[in-house]
Amino acid sequence: MTDASSAPIVLITGASSGIGAALAAAYAARGWRLVLIARRAELLEQVARDCGLAPNDTAQLRLIALDVRDTDRLLTEAHSLLRDWGCPQVVIANAGISHGVDLSQADDLDVAIDIMDINWAAALATLSPFIAPMRARGSGTLVGIASVAGVRGLPCHAAYCASKAALIRSLESLRVELRPSGVKVVTISPGYIETPMTAGNRFRMPFLITPAVFARRALRVIDAGRAYATIPWQMAILSKFLHIVPRAVFDRYAARYGRKPRKNDCEPCHAMTRRNRIHRGGQ
Repeated sequence: MTDASSAPIVLITGASSGIGAALAAAYAARGWRLVLIARRAELLEQVARDCGLAPNDTAQLRLIALDVRDTDRLLTEAHSLLRDWGCPQVVIANAGISHGVDLSQADDLDVAIDIMDINWAAALATLSPFIAPMRARGSGTLVGIASVAGVRGLPCHAAYCASKAALIRSLESLRVELRPSGVKVVTISPGYIETPMTAGNRFRMPFLITPAVFARRALRVIDAGRAYATIPWQMAILSKFLHIVPRAVFDRYAARYGRKPRKNDCEPCHAMTRRNRIHRGGQ
């Protein structure tokens, strides 16, 4: 049995549910040491138990309850990790939120800023403390969980699409910058994953997969150090099509895309017409 102190390390934000929890379980099954970050300590402890680990197992596990927007605390925890355990082999910036926004509503501007702060700025703050140590070591993998929504702007998603597009481009810049160093930068764009984030969607979600299936495929991408991957592969075809389709065609059909509810609303940010509800299967 491998000594815990010599096992590789993975750090995952947004680890309390969904994709983050599934990634934690996949790495735990490999015997890796886990550094799990999310806002709610009790949910992190449950994830640890689901991984077959005792929440107080300090040799195999570090549970850090914090809001990823607290960049000072993120930096403090990163320095503590580097001092106590050393530099992780893999860092995954996964924390993210998604709400519909109606930019005609002043209150939604604050929601839009929160989405950008968590999905983009906090992701960069998560990766930042480990760039220099990985570069000095000449190895390591920095991973950002983006979204196919970052390919084009979708109605009611002015903030979410922008945040994921920004993350994709920032990771691309970092990947090129670090290419000579031996450090890999991996961008993974999920399609529809069966998580709390998608549970409130009231529209058809093609090629929906479970977090466990996503995690299994994501680990193969991370192991290979691939620059960019869309999971599942069917959504890769769709995202490529969305990328190249002319604006006039995109605008016509994107208007039918199902609206996500606003943060403090039980209804989508703009009511869909009856015709469009029928087009989307009544969802």
